[in-house]
Amino acid sequence: MLQAAREFLTRKGVEEARLEADLLVAHALGLDRLRLYMQLDRPIGPAELDRARDLLVQRGKRIPLAYIRGTREFYGRSFQVGPGVLIPRPETELIIDRAREWAGTRSALRIADLGTGSGCLAITLALECPQSQVLALELSAAAAICAQANLQRLAPGVRLIEGEGFASLEASVREHGRFDLIVSNPPYVEAAERASLAPEVREHEPELALFAPANDPDYFARELLERAPRWLNPGGLLLVELGHRQAARLRRLAEQWGRAIALVRDGAGIERVLEWRQPSA
Repeated sequence: MLQAAREFLTRKGVEEARLEADLLVAHALGLDRLRLYMQLDRPIGPAELDRARDLLVQRGKRIPLAYIRGTREFYGRSFQVGPGVLIPRPETELIIDRAREWAGTRSALRIADLGTGSGCLAITLALECPQSQVLALELSAAAAICAQANLQRLAPGVRLIEGEGFASLEASVREHGRFDLIVSNPPYVEAAERASLAPEVREHEPELALFAPANDPDYFARELLERAPRWLNPGGLLLVELGHRQAARLRRLAEQWGRAIALVRDGAGIERVLEWRQPSA
């Protein structure tokens, strides 16, 4: 079964065919990958074979592996994902790394996650920064349903608001005061880049979470950088994920505004996260 699965996904152009074949066969058999390798001589029943074939056919149509399995790991935890929800990426974990480094031993923080998607950032920050008050904001109804399911399972104390994020942040600041930390992984892909995206992304992941509004890839980063001074407490931190072409433009913009930003590189050497700190009082 494994050999046939690997050959099938290779023919379909799946990049990591061997790994994904193993994961899908394991999923069909109700096993993890380690236990799969410990049972290579196990007989396969007709129902199990049918389940595996169905999963492989879906993957052959380039439906994302995470949607087929219904989960994706982020920062060592399993998050529910599905159609209409942006799949968490490893590079987004850099936001958590930077937030943890900044927070140090502080715990009771007021945190906002703009465009929470699956809730991976909001939930992880709530768990990594105990006793913090975390607000998750999401425009998409499908993503909000998924985020709520993850919140109930992993971090029920996180508050989720469905609706326009900037307006909700403004209202929260007026009602409850400023934030210590604001994070966001906003849409930043330009329309011209659509053809270069993998079929899994281009054809299946939500456009609302991928493509910049009005083909303005800097819109959300620019708006957050402009508004953050009135949303953050003294010494507070803004962290925004960027696309691979954004850093130079935002550096120039920050210089024009007289803002001292930092641009943090990911494991591939791309300036991936914009950091801005509110001056201390």
